[in-house]
Amino acid sequence: MNEINKNKGIFSKKKIIVIGLDNCGKSSIVLCLRGIKNLMSFLTLKPTKGIDMDKINTMDTEITIWDYSGQAQYRTNHIQNLNEQIIDVNKLIYVIDIQDYKRYNLAVEYFGQILDIIKNNNNLIELSIFLHKWDPDLKLLKKPTKEEKIQNLVLKINKMIPNYIKYSIQKTSIYTIFQKTDIKIK
Repeated sequence: MNEINKNKGIFSKKKIIVIGLDNCGKSSIVLCLRGIKNLMSFLTLKPTKGIDMDKINTMDTEITIWDYSGQAQYRTNHIQNLNEQIIDVNKLIYVIDIQDYKRYNLAVEYFGQILDIIKNNNNLIELSIFLHKWDPDLKLLKKPTKEEKIQNLVLKINKMIPNYIKYSIQKTSIYTIFQKTDIKIK
């Protein structure tokens, strides 16, 4: 996928898919990837409908980010069409709202469907799982984070992914102008 551009040398194109359940923070992550730092931009976000595509030019690379809506009405369609759309993907970011304990099982189930498509297509894409909304004030919430629940979630995800797929699981937050930290598997 590399082209020679006479004015700029080697020019590469990359495609990233950002996918997960509704309200898990995918569009906020995309804003951060675009370099948006104005907090008002985050307050005015509306749920994504279908797929939003963004192009970012950085140095000698054009990155196309596909932000998939997470509402139930769209997820079935996304799974049906992902076979075709994943062909030239370099990276898939699966986002889980770490504060939404009640939907961990649904998030893992949806991730399993996506992972099956990756495996069936022999895609050797880079996979990142973002445990999102790992915000600095997480401990101050009325429902404190249950480390055991989170660890069980990480273990489930880790067991699902075959050895030949390169992946990382990271804590993420936009409150520090998007931050990610690797999760160590115990």
